[in-house]
Amino acid sequence: MTPATPCPTNITGAIFDCDGTLVDSMPMWNALVEDTFDAYGIEKTPEMLAEAEAYNFDDMCFWFHERFGIGESGEALLAEIRSEVRRHYIEDIQMFDGCRAFLDELRAAGVRMIILSATTEPEVRVALRAHGIEGYFERVIQTSETGSDKEHPEAYEYALAALGEPAQSTWVFEDAPFAVATAHAMGLKTVCLYNDHDGRDVEFCTSHCDILAHGYAELSLARLVDYAVLQGPAAGVLEALVVDGSPCPSSAELVAQLAQESDYVIAADRGARALMAAGVTPHMLCGDADSIGDEVLSWAESVANAELRFPSEKYATDLALAIDCARHEAARRGARLHLTVTCASGGRPDHALAVLGCMAGAADASPRIVEDGFEARILSASGLSRWDLSGAADATLSVVALADNTTVSEGGMRWNLDHRHLPFLGDEGISNIVLDDQAFVECHEGLLVVYLLK
Repeated sequence: MTPATPCPTNITGAIFDCDGTLVDSMPMWNALVEDTFDAYGIEKTPEMLAEAEAYNFDDMCFWFHERFGIGESGEALLAEIRSEVRRHYIEDIQMFDGCRAFLDELRAAGVRMIILSATTEPEVRVALRAHGIEGYFERVIQTSETGSDKEHPEAYEYALAALGEPAQSTWVFEDAPFAVATAHAMGLKTVCLYNDHDGRDVEFCTSHCDILAHGYAELSLARLVDYAVLQGPAAGVLEALVVDGSPCPSSAELVAQLAQESDYVIAADRGARALMAAGVTPHMLCGDADSIGDEVLSWAESVANAELRFPSEKYATDLALAIDCARHEAARRGARLHLTVTCASGGRPDHALAVLGCMAGAADASPRIVEDGFEARILSASGLSRWDLSGAADATLSVVALADNTTVSEGGMRWNLDHRHLPFLGDEGISNIVLDDQAFVECHEGLLVVYLLK
């Protein structure tokens, strides 16, 4: 085995769950629980199944016996189910695709890894040995050893102490929503490995983790390194430009101008073509490289300071991932993000609508879309609430509400509005005319997109 090299990143430790995280065993566990209830004619409820999942393996078996009278004793039921679990681990449970490669990447970087599992240690080791990954982990800790389960922070505090790495440089990898929520609430950086067939609530998981991944193909050490958490209030502003991969890109002159006005430039996949044509070097190359072309890809990889690669079959657009990169860079600098996007809106109407959705989701970053024919800004209370339109006289301006509760005022226009409520996606604000340099649009409540047509 090649000796590990010192980790050149801010990541030194990793705490992994096993079932549903390393190996695809949750269907087996769910079936075992349900079959146990069925065998004894007990009508199961979703609440009972959720309670069973939260227990560690030992406690679950004793809970079965003590609450429902299943088995001759808790010990007898534990031995019976253990035998069945081991058989499944050896015969038919598969490791998740890409898991070994990700573990290899962490180990090569010197990241120390342990397992914290509700399953008993001997059974976990059977699963690890079945796939040849036992040697990646310095220790296997079962939650019963910690005196707590993963619904409580004590389990992770125990695992952190056993790992011996700082909390701020340790990542937790889990699939169970309650476990993800516990680790995240403690301030630990968390990855939720989300599997559609495990019946998880994706919205809950997304809101209680730092990275939600639908598989190891979406994970890499580079992605973890790119992630950052803002510590304390932001100081200053990072002007970030994301050059997207529209098949109808902006002109080279506009791209060069926007880059000149920016502190940080991100190429979102095919956006590297527009940057190359404009003679602009990106700081970050982000995306799946499925439409960039070999020549441009080679150039971008040779000049960019960093690269973050994703699989082509993924659950987020290259633009959304690039916006995440911009957020992380702002966080590393302790700065407030101001976001500009170009080369994003042409070519396909569905893509243009999704771009607008991405921008609305980044409303706190005062986002704008700038193309050769127009500029659009998202106005909201959380980001930029007012756009002063000096120098835009005679231009056409349209405003469209992106939320039901949107209230807007306009001044210096042919038709002015005063705290007018606009219906969601309504057409009342379409095709106004800017009359003078004191013109403005202000969003008092809700979410608004303002188009200034050139």
